[in-house]
Amino acid sequence: MSRVLFFGRLRDQAGMSGHPVPLAVPLGLAEFREQVAGSDSGLLAALSAPVIRVAVNGTVLPRGANPVIRPGDEVAFLPPFSGG
Repeated sequence: MSRVLFFGRLRDQAGMSGHPVPLAVPLGLAEFREQVAGSDSGLLAALSAPVIRVAVNGTVLPRGANPVIRPGDEVAFLPPFSGG
C-alpha cells in the first residue's frame, strides 16, 4: 500500500487531499499516475501536466524524473505555488 497526496488545484480536482493506493508491485511514475487517476481522464491529464512536480517520500524530484514507486512510498503531486 502506498499513499498519494494532492495539493492546491489538484486537491480540488481529485476531491480529496490524499488516499491510500493499493500497490502490490513497483510501478513507474506513468503507471502509478494511471492507477491513481483510475477512470478520471481529467485527473490523469492534470497529474501528467509538465508543470506538476512530484515528491516521493518527502523529496521533490527534478523535472522529468521517472522514479519507480514502491509499496509503502508516499507520493505527492505538487502544482505550481505562489504567495508570500
